[in-house]
Amino acid sequence: MSVWSQEVPTEGSVELPPDPRAMDALGRNHSLETALADLVDNSIDAGATDILVRFVQRDIRLVGLYVVDNGQGIEPERIDDAMTVGGQRRYTGEDLGHFGLGLKAASFSQAASLTVLSRAAGRPAVGRRWQLNASRQGFGCDIVPATFAAAELDRDWQLPTSASGTVVRWDRVNGFPSSDDPDQVDEFLSRTISHLQGHLGLTFHRILVDRGVRIVIDVEDTNLGAGVRHPVAPIDPFAYSDTLPGWPKDLMVRTDQTNVVLRCHIWPRRSNAPEYRLPGGAETRQGLYFYRRGRLLHAGGWEGIHAADTRLQLARVCIDIDGDATGMFVMNPEKSRVSAGPRFAHAVARARADDGTTITDYLQAAEAAWINATRRTTARRKAVIPPGKGLHPRVSREIRNELPLLHDDPLNIQWKRFTTDAFLEFDRETRTLWLNRAYRQALLGGRRGGMNDLPVLKALLFLLAGNVFEGVHFGARDKDNIDIWQEVLTAAAKAERSAFEARS
Repeated sequence: MSVWSQEVPTEGSVELPPDPRAMDALGRNHSLETALADLVDNSIDAGATDILVRFVQRDIRLVGLYVVDNGQGIEPERIDDAMTVGGQRRYTGEDLGHFGLGLKAASFSQAASLTVLSRAAGRPAVGRRWQLNASRQGFGCDIVPATFAAAELDRDWQLPTSASGTVVRWDRVNGFPSSDDPDQVDEFLSRTISHLQGHLGLTFHRILVDRGVRIVIDVEDTNLGAGVRHPVAPIDPFAYSDTLPGWPKDLMVRTDQTNVVLRCHIWPRRSNAPEYRLPGGAETRQGLYFYRRGRLLHAGGWEGIHAADTRLQLARVCIDIDGDATGMFVMNPEKSRVSAGPRFAHAVARARADDGTTITDYLQAAEAAWINATRRTTARRKAVIPPGKGLHPRVSREIRNELPLLHDDPLNIQWKRFTTDAFLEFDRETRTLWLNRAYRQALLGGRRGGMNDLPVLKALLFLLAGNVFEGVHFGARDKDNIDIWQEVLTAAAKAERSAFEARS
């Protein structure tokens, strides 16, 4: 009969390289926003001051994506280490990188082809490419000719001139729409760029301000060149203009390994500011905000301290874990979340501020602030039909945040060709306010249109005419209003078109 042995004997070792198909599973918890944030981390670690995220469009369809920076670049002898799956460089105390998987995992989560082209100051350009495909037998990484790498690096990216820099290129991107319908592609771009601005602005808000880093997003049409640039503005979740008496306060969490400071903030009231709203909505963003080396890793949630509660949406707690030595936190590889075990919640329950304030006192104060702020909001706003197709995502979000919504089908505002010169057509059956395409170019000033174009005009029409779609039919007053709007707006559209044709 065998007995348990403390030691396990061995007789040599065998090399067991991973199956190449394991690369296909890297980064599966990434979204497009978190994947691009990981690439931006690399650019910041490389000392970049300017970073460009560019979508590439050919004949309507989206065909690729770039992240370009003016950082220090990669030396030729280091490019293979940078492209090795799981390879780790030496990180400094200020670097945002951590696991050595970021570039590859983020890229493979979104695209089947990753190309990195780089040039260090005074060194030749160098490039490598990984491709994911079922026929790959090993871990062979393609060598990109130096001439092509240099040509890509030397394109006019409209970044400040630099002797060094890096271009990361994604081809065969998974999440791009496969449609050739320009409206669908424009809708995807509008929403994606808006989401990216929010996510990157929130994630890097300290770095954008403290280090003066600039991030912009644009779309390049391979036939027409690059379009309008969309800057990423910092979104500081703690940037309220006035404070409640006595707040914020620092609660000290003491453990055997280290001390952690919880800086407890209370927004004085609900706000329309993006810093309060935040991507995803203010209610989901209550709770803990973990930072590491100036980068926001985790935005919202109580990690076992308390359950989410509508009355706590003014409460936000800032925690810096720059030392990586707390022992209570685990950062996921995507750098989008920090997990804290039950030991953290127990330690927080014992935390105290200098004046004796506890976490319970803080939560009660935040709840009281919400109740007081709600009582002061006495104005009742009339519910409206939900916004639908044709309205810019930011406009739709603002309407949904500011106005109560009816339980009804959404109102669409879209273009089509009319058989008359009227500017408007009210289609109750499809719940659509149609606009005459004959006036579109004039109103756009010759610019290219899209599904969500002219957001100011469409927002005004939504606010002006949305209520006539309520009920089962147009009433006498609705019909009279429609006649007035039709006459005035058609005259205005004709005047706009005449002025545009005179300029052309």
